[in-house]
Amino acid sequence: MSDESPLIRSLRAAVAAAPEDVPLRLHFAELLLAEGRHDEAVRQAAIALQHAPGDEAARNLMVHAVQRPTAGTRPPAFNWAAAEQEVAGVVGPRFATDPTAPADATRAPLTADGSGGPADAFAWDVDAPGDIRLADVGGMQQVKDRLEAAFLAPMRNPGLRRLYGKSLRGGLLLYGPPGCGKTFIARAVAGELGAGFMSVSLSDVLDMYIGTSEKNVHNVFEAARRQAPCVVFLDELDALGAKRSRMHHSSLRNVVNQLLTELDGIDAAQNEGVFVLAATNVPWDVDLALRRPGRLDRTLLVLPPDAPARESILRYHLRERPIESVDLGRVVKVTEDFSGADLAHLCESAAEYALLDSARSGTIRMIGTKDLLNAAKQIRPSSESWFAAARNVAMFANDGGIYDDLVTYLKKKRKL
Repeated sequence: MSDESPLIRSLRAAVAAAPEDVPLRLHFAELLLAEGRHDEAVRQAAIALQHAPGDEAARNLMVHAVQRPTAGTRPPAFNWAAAEQEVAGVVGPRFATDPTAPADATRAPLTADGSGGPADAFAWDVDAPGDIRLADVGGMQQVKDRLEAAFLAPMRNPGLRRLYGKSLRGGLLLYGPPGCGKTFIARAVAGELGAGFMSVSLSDVLDMYIGTSEKNVHNVFEAARRQAPCVVFLDELDALGAKRSRMHHSSLRNVVNQLLTELDGIDAAQNEGVFVLAATNVPWDVDLALRRPGRLDRTLLVLPPDAPARESILRYHLRERPIESVDLGRVVKVTEDFSGADLAHLCESAAEYALLDSARSGTIRMIGTKDLLNAAKQIRPSSESWFAAARNVAMFANDGGIYDDLVTYLKKKRKL
């Protein structure tokens, strides 16, 4: 932060360089307390307790940091609404950036190419290549292997790609229960390819004006083509590309038609360097034309995290909480079929138990294994209802073996 003292900046850098140095971290937390930065001091004390659960100095500092803010009062919050009304006559309407415009004019934001108006009101931003890799995805080795063999390996080897006539484009559909990390995997694929990333959902493209939704779909792919290599991630494809036979509104059918056109490209080379990834919880509701060869022709089942992945997710969500002697192995065993979202909720619930207990007793205590196990007993895996629906599809709608991987999993779990 620009307003930090040189000493705080130096200590912050030293702690980042030696994250397991508990005395150094505690000294840093004490200085933060002295400057009134209680929330950050609590966070640093919690991390110190993770490295040294029995450290008395860390415990005392945690108690002191938690209790300190109650000694004073917070300054009143700034009333932004009142301030805006006060200067409204000076600055004019919020979007009227042109000083020569009429006082009641409102202007839509400009698009990337400088055009404006209702039909071009959204500027599509492409995120720069991120530093997330598949190695950052905990566990799920089978998913990683399938991604490498079916999608990434051909893209990484241009010589072999040219030899076998493989184009630098492709489509992959990720499906499975909600909350299992499909979006994170898509970002990891973009990181592996060193490509930009665009996340698109139905709410991003749908518009009340006739023809604008289709134009928005076209603009998404045009932005991706201009900044190739780029991964276009179509989130909740069952909404954006639902079966046209079930649609009663022509505008939604036209969105699917436009999406099919963009996936094909007017010229096959037009989509070179554009990788399309899509995610859905209900692939059986996706228009079959989208899954035709040459479009989203590869499918990958993303299941609830396995044991190594669950441990990684639990560690992540407990990393800045005050924990003591937590047996993650026991928690991992009782959370089979929990999604990543379920595990995040479990950690949140365990923290609530410890917080309420501390508030009632007046003594700060750490989150322990018992809190996590009690929370696990109160949570039912959100994937259960998904597997109940998927079972019927696997049994009666597995045309052409499209859901063979799902059938294999259900048989392994004795759910089929």
